[in-house]
Amino acid sequence: MALIEYFLKFFRYISMMGVMDVVDVLITAFIIYKLIAIIRRTSSSGVARGIIVLLVALWLSGLLKLHVINFALRKAVEIGLIALVVLFQPELRRFLERVGRSGLSTFLGKQVQIRELDSAITQTALACGDMSKARTGALIVFERVDRLDDQMRTGTVLDAGVSAELLKNIFFNKAPLHDGAVIMRDGRIAAAGCMLPLSGNTNLSRELGMRHRAGIGMTECTDAVSIIVSEETGTISFAVNGMIKRHLTPEMLEEMLRTELLNEEDEPMTRRERLMQTMKAIKEKRHEK
Repeated sequence: MALIEYFLKFFRYISMMGVMDVVDVLITAFIIYKLIAIIRRTSSSGVARGIIVLLVALWLSGLLKLHVINFALRKAVEIGLIALVVLFQPELRRFLERVGRSGLSTFLGKQVQIRELDSAITQTALACGDMSKARTGALIVFERVDRLDDQMRTGTVLDAGVSAELLKNIFFNKAPLHDGAVIMRDGRIAAAGCMLPLSGNTNLSRELGMRHRAGIGMTECTDAVSIIVSEETGTISFAVNGMIKRHLTPEMLEEMLRTELLNEEDEPMTRRERLMQTMKAIKEKRHEK
């Protein structure tokens, strides 16, 4: 009977909902989804778990009438709100930048950016093929939604059109900007000689050097994609979402870049699934040969 009464109350509340109530719920759900996506993509999952434990403890202390503990936890939560703003400052800033960029100008310039990005992908694949043959080390990062301004400030801002020759000149081992990463933004070379965060994954192969770890680390804390050319072996690698695919040909690299970068409107999971499908297709082609 209690279950039936619960469902009756539930349907009664549903029948009382208006259009704006539905909109309110959808907006709230969207914000929660985005917050979860930010936490999953960054190294903040441990902090999020700690916050959940703190809130559960606060609720239990109130339920059990543990007044001293409840008072201490309430004060901790009040102070913690300020600490959270400081802790998640990079993520909050990226979110506000994303909101500010989404406007009419975004739609007007989208087709131009797609053409430039398509050309940049082709030129990057050509350059990586040549650098692979010459055993020239390279690290190239394509920015997507998450802004890489902090990383760009560690290098030299260029804002140049992408060409295979320019990329090869940047990574020439006697060039001043070769020892760092190139960051691409909207199909253009935004900066070169940039320093990237190293991966915190302790399970990576010992064969991977600092360049590979930096490329993977960039994809762990942002939604960017990284391309790494090994100076020792000439191997071309591709990193996204903290995963790396090695031993690629320039054709495979170009196909994977198009899969990831020219489908930005898809959800992250859909992009990941498409990437896995691309990897599977590449393996099948190798077996056929």
